[in-house]
Amino acid sequence: MMSSNGQSAVERPVPELANLPRRLYARVESLAQPAWTPWHRHPWGQLSYAIKGVLTVTTAEGSYVAPPQRAVWIAADVEHQVRSSPRAEMRSLYVSAEAAPYVGERCRVVAVSPLIRELIKTFSGFAREYDEDGTEGRLVSVMLDQLQAAPEVGLSLPAPQDGRLRLLCEALAANPSDDRTLAQWSGVLGASEKTLSRAFLRDTELTFRTWRQRLRLISALERLEQGAAVTEVALDCGYNSPSAFIAAFRRQFGATPGAFALGA
Repeated sequence: MMSSNGQSAVERPVPELANLPRRLYARVESLAQPAWTPWHRHPWGQLSYAIKGVLTVTTAEGSYVAPPQRAVWIAADVEHQVRSSPRAEMRSLYVSAEAAPYVGERCRVVAVSPLIRELIKTFSGFAREYDEDGTEGRLVSVMLDQLQAAPEVGLSLPAPQDGRLRLLCEALAANPSDDRTLAQWSGVLGASEKTLSRAFLRDTELTFRTWRQRLRLISALERLEQGAAVTEVALDCGYNSPSAFIAAFRRQFGATPGAFALGA
């Protein structure tokens, strides 16, 4: 498997856990190379977070992307795969069903406040079987409360179920700068523009234009985090000018690409 910058990705083994030793369990990893996990599921929830780097969680419903200011909540029993960028500092939190901060079987991307970030970093240094009834247990309760209040953010990319649209989306993911309109794609896919447009909205709850813009911005995150120039990233992602890219990036993420690269 290759990363977005062409580096070979290594497989991350999935931990073999029959049960969680406590209501919250941390897995700490420093990954020099881009990495991926096989498809898997587990009977507890997971907060997948990178203190450094960009991670992508993929499920049957779509992809969920998290730079260091975000984290992905993976609901219990949802089959998923995780990919991470080079030099990622991963902090995976496994949460028992009764302690899960979110209700339901839906995955989501949530904002990570400076407080949540520091709580995660502190908890990651606890012993495997920390004291549930003491200071450590109280810190865990505070962290779960903070996660429950963390706002959801729009960094998911829904996957259409329609086979024709899947082909279209796979092509765009491989080449985000592809500028073909839905009318042009209709000739390739053998369906009218109106049919494809209706199917796109039905399957993803996004218009084709909105989905493609989100894909382009998400595809820029890893390269920006790795230090690529804003102008280069903008053009490679299909924007005609850096200013258009910066404006779209600010609307989506609430910060300029330069501020994002600096971890703002």
